[in-house]
Amino acid sequence: MSVAERIRELGFELPAVGPPVASYIPAVSSGRLVFTSGQLPMVDGALPRTGKVGAEVSADEATADARQCALNALAAIDAEIGSLDRITRIVKVVGFVASAEGFHGQPGVINGASNLLGEIFGDAGRHARSAVGVAELPLGAPVEVEVIAEFA
Repeated sequence: MSVAERIRELGFELPAVGPPVASYIPAVSSGRLVFTSGQLPMVDGALPRTGKVGAEVSADEATADARQCALNALAAIDAEIGSLDRITRIVKVVGFVASAEGFHGQPGVINGASNLLGEIFGDAGRHARSAVGVAELPLGAPVEVEVIAEFA
């Protein structure tokens, strides 16, 4: 089964790559690695919600946003390397969570991205990770995710 078919089987669809919101490109490859820029949880060109997790945004909503960020990262990778079937390993995920004071659930939020990658790629989806709480993210997004993947 192809990666695209697996994504559909899980009930998701690979989105179109969104245009950058600043001076960068969505993904770049070097050697056998592809690095994504930070991906916001854009859906059809808009954020589904804004605000800080633990205040205006619930942890469950933010977890869903992290999952969308991962799908957006996969779309950027697909556009860069030509096919998600070329991925041999998800190497690292870095997640940023716009956190209200006192919110400490950043790892659980970023599990939205990590768990989806594991469901899609199996053992090859297991990765190193950072989950960081920050004061603000671009456009008021609650979550941003970067992915580094190895490909053949």
